Amino acid sequence: MCGITGFVNSDRRPADRPLLERMNRAIVHRGPDEDGFYVQSNVGLAMRRLSIIDLAGGQQPISNRDKTKWIVFNGEIYNYQELRKQLLDDGYPLKTRSDTEAVLALYDKYGADSLRYLRGMFAFAIWDEREQTLFAARDRVGKKPLLYAHLEDGSFVFGSEFTALLEHPSISRDVDHQALDSYFSFLCIPAPQTAFKAIRKLEPGHWLKWQHGALETHRYWLPDFSKKIRISDNEAIEETTRILRESTRLRMISEVPLGAFLSGGVDSSTVVALMAQESTNPVKTFSIGFEEEDFSELKYARRVAEHVGAEYHEFIVRPDTLEVLPTLVEHYGEPYADSSALPTYYVSRETRKFVTVALNGDGGDESFAGYERYMAMELAELYSRIPRPVRSLLIEGPVNLLPTSEVRKTRVRDVQRFFTSANESRKERYFRWMSTFKPAVKPTLYTTDFAASLNGQKARDVLDRWFDQANGTGVLDATLLTDQMTYLPNDLLVKVDIASMANSLEARSPFLDHHLIEFAASLPESLKMNRLRPKSLLKKVAARLVPKEVIYRRKMGFGVPVGRWFRGEMKDFLRETLLSREARGRGIVTNSVVEEYLDEHIDGRADHTFQLWTLLMLELWFQRFIDA
Repeated sequence: MCGITGFVNSDRRPADRPLLERMNRAIVHRGPDEDGFYVQSNVGLAMRRLSIIDLAGGQQPISNRDKTKWIVFNGEIYNYQELRKQLLDDGYPLKTRSDTEAVLALYDKYGADSLRYLRGMFAFAIWDEREQTLFAARDRVGKKPLLYAHLEDGSFVFGSEFTALLEHPSISRDVDHQALDSYFSFLCIPAPQTAFKAIRKLEPGHWLKWQHGALETHRYWLPDFSKKIRISDNEAIEETTRILRESTRLRMISEVPLGAFLSGGVDSSTVVALMAQESTNPVKTFSIGFEEEDFSELKYARRVAEHVGAEYHEFIVRPDTLEVLPTLVEHYGEPYADSSALPTYYVSRETRKFVTVALNGDGGDESFAGYERYMAMELAELYSRIPRPVRSLLIEGPVNLLPTSEVRKTRVRDVQRFFTSANESRKERYFRWMSTFKPAVKPTLYTTDFAASLNGQKARDVLDRWFDQANGTGVLDATLLTDQMTYLPNDLLVKVDIASMANSLEARSPFLDHHLIEFAASLPESLKMNRLRPKSLLKKVAARLVPKEVIYRRKMGFGVPVGRWFRGEMKDFLRETLLSREARGRGIVTNSVVEEYLDEHIDGRADHTFQLWTLLMLELWFQRFIDA
């Protein structure tokens, strides 16, 4: 596990070694153990290493046998031992036991086709001295980040985090307004956009090649939902368990201490249970909760740890939020407003005191239909078959008359919001449900100048693209594909990568093994969600491993009591930040709307938690990366 960075000057200008060192120093937290450099002619590659595999011999950059290709690599290849054996059998001399050298040897042999042999998480760059090309690739689902800038003169700059690229003097900090529009919808900025016009993200499952100033990108992987298999319920349970067990076992390979995040939910509990079966020693587990009981799942995490005989560590977050926010803004590098980054950062920080690697349950929901919105999408399809007059007069009318609360989340409010969207197309409906600032709100939220700068771009195009490409059997498969291509890599995986690597902790995700994702895509929709019950197959798998009271309960998620903090200890800070002279002069959002959100939320008349957190993280980002 490492951080990587580098550049190629298209005009043959000699590489600036001090600049490369500054770029690499900016990501020292991703690899505190050692650094490494390749500087030749107009090319510079650098890395920071967090030693996990081949502690003695895995130093980078690594060259091929004739020293014509050089690689910097971030990630872990879980089948590298099998790959090394094949390479050695084929006569390829390997001088280390590292997965990095195996990746380079495969590229030496197969070129871009080498990616199909890799099972793991990765982002890497390979410089070919003979061909004068830089080849870079990112893993299938987007566990590891790769940012790049293709400059006006054809030069190329890349790195694991924004702070590395922004050390380069040729990279502008001009803000991409279309990316900010996406941010207001999704809490994050979807690839390939970034908040900076000059910087792009390499999308998951893609490679790129730079040569003589020209750049090409290519997608090499996409899950296929069209090839459904015939399989019984019991066979599906057995095969899911088999692949997940194998995936978990592979991710337990480590030469440093290893543990697991345990939230008490189905996914992380299943992973911990499988780890316990595969380990001769008690699994070290780490859980986090809040003093506010309705935001804490610790009792379920405790129960799972006790059931499987795990070593249990729990932490109660009493956060000095004002102290940690600058750290989060610094590491994410662009506006990012998923508030669960807070507990993820804290649990990573505490976990790192005990282990260097932690497994987690990320990815189970997006393959096995775990979110309630999947049920809502299916239900809306059924609801649309009822004649419109019947829906309007006999169902929606009476339901909308029921009393509810704009402050507390209630089932009545959920049902009313469902009917608000149920009559729309599936793409419009899903965009509304996934948006923080709803489409109808943006015309009043944005200033006239900011709205005009968007040139008619619509944030929902990011989701529409995948609904249009979906090749499964129904709306569930289409929604799963869309989440796997958008919400999962752009929000959840960014959150965990940055929060864990900020603490020099490697996070591994058995559910994100591409063998498991491909198998789940091949399953009939009715197995993944039976009779409108989310995650029905995976819960049957988990029921064989952990207590049933952990499994059959309403999904809680990684919620954070930010709304309460905004009415309490963060109230003054929130007002001062969002109503400051600098914030009011940005020209992006209408100041009167911001004041209205603040007044209504703090007075308890409405719940604007997500909207205010989104505005706050944007302003803090401007202060750190633009004003400074």
